[in-house]
Amino acid sequence: MGLALLTEGQYRQLQQLGEFDRKTSSWRQTPDSIRKQGGALFGDRRYGQVFIYHNGAESYYAARGFRTLLRL
Repeated sequence: MGLALLTEGQYRQLQQLGEFDRKTSSWRQTPDSIRKQGGALFGDRRYGQVFIYHNGAESYYAARGFRTLLRL
């Protein structure tokens, strides 16, 4: 059993089930090549559209959470 951050595809699929992260944003799985350079990806939903952004992994935002997939 374990948790994994959602991939971009899984995050977009989640957004088809409802409108999530309209006032917040969520970290998502980031490729190793980006993580090795200190970056991280996150997503949110604004203006009826899903967006994926980047930021430094050390960045702290009080309203940013995690969207995960639970495998049993």
